[in-house]
Amino acid sequence: MGAIVHFTRPAPHVALLEIDNPPMNALGRNARAALLNSLDAIDADKDLRALILTGHGTRAFCSGDDLKEQAEAQKVGSTAHLAEFAKVLERIESFRLPVIAAVNGWCLGGGLELASVCDIRIASPDARFVCSGVNVGLMASAYRLPRLIGVARAKHMLLTGGPVDARTAEMFGLVTAISAPDALMEDAVALAVRIASRAPLSVEATKRTAALAPDLTPDEASAVNSKELAVLGRSADHREALVAFAEKRVPIFKRE
Repeated sequence: MGAIVHFTRPAPHVALLEIDNPPMNALGRNARAALLNSLDAIDADKDLRALILTGHGTRAFCSGDDLKEQAEAQKVGSTAHLAEFAKVLERIESFRLPVIAAVNGWCLGGGLELASVCDIRIASPDARFVCSGVNVGLMASAYRLPRLIGVARAKHMLLTGGPVDARTAEMFGLVTAISAPDALMEDAVALAVRIASRAPLSVEATKRTAALAPDLTPDEASAVNSKELAVLGRSADHREALVAFAEKRVPIFKRE
């Protein structure tokens, strides 16, 4: 049986993708294809406003690429799998919806990269984070991780290849919350529901702008903000928010 990515809707406007590829939820060729197909389906559904990504079971979130497939590719001198994996990361990093990683176990190598491209990461206390590139003669997370947690802390993880527990990951700023194992998904859904209840166009614009922020000068940031706000200020959802405020009720956003 091939790798499976389960797509469900645990709450209104919320999508859940669960990587199911025992034993460690590796993101090999079949899993990558399934994940990209699911992402395309979710992106096309404008009723969806937030996405949760997790691994099946409690053992692993994701262990990265399939090492057996890597070994076979090396025998024929192919590096296509590296480009394919990078395509998945770029797709999630630039995804329309905010993506929450619910890290439920081991998060290794490319799995850590996968979590890193999500917008928010929460974890079970059983989660373990490993920059395993140096353990297998490769390199992973050397660009994204320093931007997330700072160069010094990132180098501690990147150069040792050792496991970091959930509490340390929270202290480093890699995850923003730790949930009990049996409450992780409930908390992830609650967070996604909260995001999905906000004005969708505003959420999407905020995600785009925040992603650009570290690389922008003040003048460039001002230009980006002005462009986004010009569109949002004319939106029906913004008008609805103003009317709802005056009428002392909860606004009903329609992504318009």
